[in-house]
Amino acid sequence: MNPTEYLLSTSPENFEERALALFHHQYEHVSVYRSYVDLIKRGNPQSLNEIPFLPISFFKTTRIVDQEVEKVDLHFQSSGTGNSGRSQHFVRDKQWYDDSFLLGFTHFFGPVQDYVVLALLPNYVDQGASSLVYMVNALIQQSGQDLSGFLLNEPRTVLQRYRTAISLGKKVIIFGVSYALLDLAELNIDLSQAIVIETGGMKGRRKELTKVELHAELVKGLGVDHVRSEYGMTELLSQGYSLKDGKFQVVPWMKILIRDPYDPFTLFPNERSGGINVIDLANQHSCAFIQTQDLGRMVHDGFFLEGRFDEADIRGCNLLVEQ
Repeated sequence: MNPTEYLLSTSPENFEERALALFHHQYEHVSVYRSYVDLIKRGNPQSLNEIPFLPISFFKTTRIVDQEVEKVDLHFQSSGTGNSGRSQHFVRDKQWYDDSFLLGFTHFFGPVQDYVVLALLPNYVDQGASSLVYMVNALIQQSGQDLSGFLLNEPRTVLQRYRTAISLGKKVIIFGVSYALLDLAELNIDLSQAIVIETGGMKGRRKELTKVELHAELVKGLGVDHVRSEYGMTELLSQGYSLKDGKFQVVPWMKILIRDPYDPFTLFPNERSGGINVIDLANQHSCAFIQTQDLGRMVHDGFFLEGRFDEADIRGCNLLVEQ
C-alpha cells in the first residue's frame, strides 16, 4: 500500500490496529526505541493506551531511524531556539512526508491549487534544514501560482500580492512566524479575505506574548476575523491546525493523547490538562509515538495547547507560552 492509500484509508475503526502493528515494526527495527521500551519493560502493548511513547529529547542526541536504513531522503533540524541542541529527524522516504502534509492541507483547507500561498518565515529559511520551509515550499510549488512565494522581509509586497490574487478570484493563505506577522499587522492593512496561519516564534525579536494576546494583535492589525495556528514539529511528519478559537484538530492518521505530567505512563481523559503524546502514523521509519514537552487538554472534537513544561526548551514550530 502506498503512502496516500495508507493515510487516506486510516480511520477510527482501524487506527488502533495500525498503531499496534507499527509499534511492533518500530520495536524491531528502530534500535533506540527498542532500548527505551525494554528499559521501561513495556514491550507487549495490547491496546492503544499501552503503547509506550519515546521522550522527544532523544531526537537531540540520537539518530532515530530504521536500523537497516543506509541512506535517507531528507534530514531536518529544529530551529535551535533552546539551549540543548537541535532536534534532528532523518526521513527515509520523503513520499511519506510529501503525501502527509499535502493530504493534511487538503483535509483542512481544500485543494492547494485554489490558493496563492505566501510565506513569512525568515528565520526558518536562514537556519536551513527546516521541515516547515520544506513543506511550505512544496505547497507554493503545488499551488502553481506565480504570485505564491517566500517574502522574507517584505510586508508591503504581501499586501500587493494579496490584492492582486483577490482581484483574480484566487484564495490567499499566509504562513508566518509570529514576529513577521506582527510586523505586517503594524501596517494596519486589510487582509480580511486571507487565511492567516501563525507558526509560532518571536525568536528573540519581540516580547513573548500569550497566544491570545498575539492573535488579538493580529486580528486588529490585519482585519481578519481570526487567526489559525499550525501544530507541527521537526520530529513529526503530520500537522494539526487550529481553525478557530484556538482549538486544534488533527488528520485521521494522527492522534493526541494526554498523559499525567507526574506519571508518563498514565493517560488522562478528556478535559484534564497534562502532557501531550502524539501518534503520527505517517512517521513509518522513525518513531511514530512521541512524548512531547507540550501541555494540553483534550475535548471531544480536538485539543487545546496550554503551554510547555517548565524545563522544556522552547520549540521552533510553536513557541508561544500560555500564561
